[in-house]
Amino acid sequence: MEKSWATSKGAAEAAPGVAPGVAPQAGVGAGADFHLDLSGPGGVRASLISALREAVRSGRLAPGSRLPSSRTLAADLGLARNTVADAYGELVAEGWLTARQGSGTRVARRAAARPPERRTPPVRTPRRPTYNLRPGSADVSAFPRAAWLAAARRAMAAAPHDAFGHVDERGRIELRTALAGYLARARGVHADPERIVVCAGFTQGLGLVSRVLRQRGTREMGVEEYGLWFHREALERAGLRCLPMPLDGEGAGIGVLEGGKAGARSVLITPAHQFPTGVPLHPDRRAAVVDWAARTGGTILEDDYDGEFRYDRQPVGALQGLAPERIVYFGTASKSLAPGLRLAWMVLPEHLAGEVLAHKQAGEWSSGALEQLTLAEFLKSGAYDRHVRAMRLRYRRRRDRLVEVLAERAPHIKVTGIAAGLHAVLELPPGTEHPTLQAAAWEGLALEGLSRLRSTPPATGDPTPDGLIVGYGTPPDHAFPGALEALLRVLPPAE
Repeated sequence: MEKSWATSKGAAEAAPGVAPGVAPQAGVGAGADFHLDLSGPGGVRASLISALREAVRSGRLAPGSRLPSSRTLAADLGLARNTVADAYGELVAEGWLTARQGSGTRVARRAAARPPERRTPPVRTPRRPTYNLRPGSADVSAFPRAAWLAAARRAMAAAPHDAFGHVDERGRIELRTALAGYLARARGVHADPERIVVCAGFTQGLGLVSRVLRQRGTREMGVEEYGLWFHREALERAGLRCLPMPLDGEGAGIGVLEGGKAGARSVLITPAHQFPTGVPLHPDRRAAVVDWAARTGGTILEDDYDGEFRYDRQPVGALQGLAPERIVYFGTASKSLAPGLRLAWMVLPEHLAGEVLAHKQAGEWSSGALEQLTLAEFLKSGAYDRHVRAMRLRYRRRRDRLVEVLAERAPHIKVTGIAAGLHAVLELPPGTEHPTLQAAAWEGLALEGLSRLRSTPPATGDPTPDGLIVGYGTPPDHAFPGALEALLRVLPPAE
């Protein structure tokens, strides 16, 4: 026979004066449910002893846990009280339990028996990363907690009652209005609040727009030769085939679009700061891709990657300002504030806005209203601008230190892509990228290789350049010097 007992009722009975739902003390006797199998051989008493002993041995009953009184457990199991008392007594004698006046019966506090050790030869494994120089992340330790909390308080005080109801799939009007003003001022974007859709990250927005384009007949999407693999995966999940666009010193070339099939009517580009090479799209190519979209009816998806973090000259304005009805503009708070906020936005052409919103309403995740209201207040109060300026100075100092250290101690390593953003490209001698990444793993240093970010394998005779993508924005200030030292230890020596 298999029985189970629940001690919630019994614990309340055993502790007069304790309010229902309030545990008198930790342990099994404090309202936990526990399952005992009494179907073993030897009768009920032997089965109870065996089940309790196994519960202690396996750790289901932790050391120090208080058991129900013999009266309570007997009632729950439908057994005679003497049977339970005898079982407790034997387990006390064996050392599994302890019984003291006024303290009840508890599991003995002793170390659990360890299983016999298996003798296996030692296996050397890479260290868990101590330092993180992977690209794509901001220094979350610098999140402006005090300013954000102050903005949240003001936003909560001013929030209308409907802010706590169902979220508008477009996003809160307060945030969309604040974003329209900020994007026009800081990035040159033509933004109407009615054509802004707030989403829970760039990838979600990319998937929404891609599905709409696929339904409209688009079959292929031009993508830069190097980029983030999960962006390509989002396009492929929407049913689009990615056409790699070659990169050079002037950014992405659009020849593949001009010579492509009729279905190649869309392109995803990062014109302000190409990821990962760091090359901005040349003015001639900016004009050419806009002209292509106007002539063919194509759609440009603009990822404004690192557009706010340019160091050596004025920021390059968004491409969207040149053709608002042909370009979908994507922005996010992931780099400027923190990815954990899950706040991003799209500025949509009028002819796409309705369909994209319909797809989002069909079950897509929405960002929380409180975070949206707080960001709106953060933007309106000027706190966002102040934070971005402070972080721009911090990241520039780190970039300058990275370049300085490499020039002093590894002058054979060329550094590129440093005019903007939160990462740099380190060009490596041929054949050294993989060994360098292996050495970094043993050194406890997280790095990203350039070859992993290529969309397609190189053609014969066109090898992928070896390189590292070093994200200097990720480590907190106190860890950055150590991360640089670890980087220097793994770089290949001069030939």
